[in-house]
Amino acid sequence: MTKLTGGHAPVDYTIGAEVINDTAVHTGQFSYIAFYESSTITEILSENVTDNDFAGATVDASTALEGYFTSIQLQNGACIAYKI
Repeated sequence: MTKLTGGHAPVDYTIGAEVINDTAVHTGQFSYIAFYESSTITEILSENVTDNDFAGATVDASTALEGYFTSIQLQNGACIAYKI
């Protein structure tokens, strides 16, 4: 997992985003997930990330993930998942 310090691929903000701050499973098509609180990932599914074993991973606030994600569930914390 890489913490971004610079720019990232353009996100089309007009499509919308989903604020995730609970422990429910959130499904959809997401291209960019920005964590704004320290968070623990219960599960995250991606079609194009090799060795996608983020279960139980803890990420710091300001961490961002890029890819093609179809599901995310948090154990705690909060993020914004930008839709494709």
